[in-house]
Amino acid sequence: MTSRVQLALRVPDLTASVAFYTKLFGTEPAKLRDGYANFAIAEPPLKLVLIEGTAGEATRMDHLGVEVDSTDAVRTAGTRLAEAGLPTAEETDTTCCYAVQDKVWVHGPGREPWEVYVVKSDADSLTRQQNSTCCATPATAQSCC
Repeated sequence: MTSRVQLALRVPDLTASVAFYTKLFGTEPAKLRDGYANFAIAEPPLKLVLIEGTAGEATRMDHLGVEVDSTDAVRTAGTRLAEAGLPTAEETDTTCCYAVQDKVWVHGPGREPWEVYVVKSDADSLTRQQNSTCCATPATAQSCC
């Protein structure tokens, strides 16, 4: 697998959003769980993540990411980002968004959260592990999944 950009949206109506993005990209979700869906779109290469938010609110960006194919690629990205002077936060074997992942977080100049991550395996939970940046609730979210 090559790298692909991830866009995570917090949506007010997960069912309607899944229906819309299925039609827009012509593909079904790769993973559909309670309060969560993701699409592994081949063209354009995109990982679209939908996280159920609060009913009646507008859809908003939750976070951005780059999915890579190995823990070594995550470590390499973390080293490169730190050497470039960006503050990083690393997480290993963190469970969030129905997956076990290794990742490194950075924030852009507008405080937009970016993660470079690898999915190591499926998990049974959307919720984050203690002290993880991942899957914060909407009221406290700085970044997620």
